[in-house]
Formats: sequence, C-alpha cells, structure tokens
Amino acid sequence: MVEKRVSEAVLLKAMSTGANYAELYVEDRVSESISMIADCVDNANTSRDMGAGVRIFCGTNSVYAYGNGTDEKSLMELASKVAAAAGTARSAGIDIVLNEVKFDPVCHADIPSGSVDKKTKVEALKQAYIAAKEYSGDIVQVSGMLGANTKHIYVANSDGVIGTDVRPYIRLAISAVASDGSENQSGFVGPGNSAGFEFIEGLDLQAEGREAARIAATMLHAGKCPAGKMSVVMDNAFGGVVFHEACGHALEATSVGLGNSVFCGKMGQKIANEKVSAVDDATMISEWGSRAMSDEGEKTQRIQLIKDGILTGYMIDKLGSRRMKMPSTGSGRRQSYAFAPTSRMSNTFICPGNDTREQIISSTDNGLYAAKMGGGSVNPLTGEFNFSVMEGYMIRGGKICEPVRGATLIGKGYEVLLNIDMVSDDLVLGQGMCGSVSGSIQTNVGQPMIRISEITVGGEIK
Repeated sequence: MVEKRVSEAVLLKAMSTGANYAELYVEDRVSESISMIADCVDNANTSRDMGAGVRIFCGTNSVYAYGNGTDEKSLMELASKVAAAAGTARSAGIDIVLNEVKFDPVCHADIPSGSVDKKTKVEALKQAYIAAKEYSGDIVQVSGMLGANTKHIYVANSDGVIGTDVRPYIRLAISAVASDGSENQSGFVGPGNSAGFEFIEGLDLQAEGREAARIAATMLHAGKCPAGKMSVVMDNAFGGVVFHEACGHALEATSVGLGNSVFCGKMGQKIANEKVSAVDDATMISEWGSRAMSDEGEKTQRIQLIKDGILTGYMIDKLGSRRMKMPSTGSGRRQSYAFAPTSRMSNTFICPGNDTREQIISSTDNGLYAAKMGGGSVNPLTGEFNFSVMEGYMIRGGKICEPVRGATLIGKGYEVLLNIDMVSDDLVLGQGMCGSVSGSIQTNVGQPMIRISEITVGGEIK
C-alpha cells in the first residue's frame, strides 16, 4: 500500500525532533450495508474510505495526526505535524531499515462479500425479516441490517517492522418490537464473523428472525422482576458482556497503565473464585474479534487473564507497555485511521468449567435466570456496573419458571468475580461492538452458563 522508501522517509521525518518511536498506519476499507424497515429496503450502500495516521512517542507521551491522503506528500505532511508537536531538538544518527514481517492470517473470506450481488443479499435479509414479522400478532415493528466490510491494513514502525493484514467482517442484525398498545418490548439477535458471505449462507436465517421476535413477545407478556439480592444464573454467549464490561476494561492497559483500574498491582493475586479462568484470544480463526496482527504491527496472542481465580495477565498496547514497564501483548486496536490505537479486547471469555447446565439450575432454589443480556455501563476505576437483562425468568425450587422483565444487575466487577460459584462446560461466544478512546471495534464476548451466588437485582419493589 505504501512504498518501503516512502515509509522509511515518513518515519525518519516524524522522529526528526526528538521522538523515540514512530509509526505509520494506512487503511483501505470497503463497507456495505443493506437495511430494512417497514417492509421495505431502507438503504443499500457501498462506500470506500482510505486514509493514514502517523504517531510518535516521546517517552510516555504520544502525538497522533491523520488524514485521507496516502500519497507521499500527504504522509510527509502528517509526519511534519507530529514532529512539530514533539519539539525542536533534532535527533542525530537515526537510521530506520524496514523489513516485512509475515503474519499467518486468521480471518478468511471464502466468498468475499463484494462478489455477491445486492439482490442475493437482500433476499437473505428478507428471510430473517419476514420470519420475525410473522412470528406473532404482537410484533409491530421489525428492522434488519446486513453489513459487511473488508479492511486492508498496512503498518510500518521504527522498530523496523512492515506488517499487513486483511480483515473481512460480516454481520446480520434483526431487531423486533412487540406491543400490546400500552407496553413495548424488544428483542435482538446479531450474529457476525470475520468471514465472507459463506457465513450468512450457513445461518438459519428464519430461525434468527424468529428468535428476535420470540424474545420481544415473551417479555411483552412477562411480569415485573422483583428487586433484591439473589442468586443469578447467567446464560452463555452474550452473557459474557458483564465480564467484558465490568472486568475486561479494567484489565486493559488503557486503564491499568494510568492507575485507573481496580486491578492495578494485583498481578499474581486472587481476584476471582477458583472456578474462574478467563482469556482474551485474537488468534481464533475467523472469529468476530480476531486479527493476525495488532494495529501497531505486532503479532496477536492468546492472553491468559485469569487462571483458577488468579490474575495472570493484562491486555497491553505499545504505549501501555511503556507506562506499565511490561511487554506488549499485541492488543493495540483502533476503529480506523482516524483514531490512535490503544489496548482493547478481542475475543474475551470465561473458560469452560466442570459443572453442567442441569446442575446449575437444579441446585438454585430461588433466583433469576438471565437468558439474554442487554446493554449497560461500568466505571473501570471503581468496578461499579449496571446491566439490563433483555430476557429473564425466575428460578424456583431448582426449575426455570415464569418470565420476568425490567431486571437489572447492579454490582462491582471484582465482587462478581469472587461470587461466581458454578461454571458450566458450554462456552458460546456472542458478537458486539465495543466503544472506547480508540473508537468502536468488533469484539466477541462469551462464557459458559455461570451462577453468581449473590448480586443485587434491580426491579419492582413490593
């Protein structure tokens, strides 16, 4: 994407006023999106976005500039801007020799989305849309989206590395709203993968649509969840969003490196129940959060975050590595060239345990079964979080009973980790988008079914 000679010149220019690290990032992204609402195709867009960014480090300070131009003149202008921000002391004896590093690809598109005509994509989306719309008379609105993009990434840095990566992403999203005239409830599904159109062909599209509608219709006729402290059984897949938000962000160098995490200085200490092990793994083949190299030109890793309740790792980018005085784990990510990278999660999950789903449910006398989780918020510094339950049921006498709505889970991440007392063997991943200082990126969350022995559940106070 950029000549080696040009990359070397850009990096030398960026470091010409005293910086001790420089990096060039170039991205070429083609995006497609087809959406449906009110029984019509709302839009069918294809776009292309190309741009570059140059970053320098001066110790633990960084400067970043970006623009749409990727020609030599534009890149040199970016390098001049970051160099001007660094100071006026010219470094002597800088020599950068770049060599291409080959990264084994982890994302594959057998049928590139761009090779499939829009009619075929619309027909696929319609299958899921119509199945949701026709699920029951309670469904009053359905919206659907089929989106895909392919990124070609180029990174060159003053460590002497040139790295490239190709990342295909594709996702189906269906949202359904059920109403009785006075109350509305919604359901959502959003399967995705780092793959091509073969992923869509492998889905049961009608089943996906019906699932979104089923959640909405079930919750419409549910009673209100009682409030109070109780046991909570949280299902697999997107149930992992609680670990992602309440604990995962607090294990990123973005927080730890600045001292803004409850897990600062806890390496080697017990932070969770001994049944809990957790991993962040960007090397998983064609998973939603996978990539062969980081957005800083480093090989990605499988990072053991927690092992049998003991904190064993953080997710660290290059700048975080300097701040923490620990090796980078290849966790630098960004939404696009318009953002400087920072440490981010990829495919983050609680590992399978030795309990079974049946054991977890049958051994819970009273509590809440959180079948599907919704959104939430967290403060990484304190670990305090608040998450909504999209689909919930009461557990009575070891059996799943009536559906309930309006439940929220309220607590602190480090307390939840210690209160997980059962972990099943049925790990499933769920797809989401994660926002942070380096933009919105694709991340997988996941877990087996788990039980939290006690947590505060927000709901109706009787």
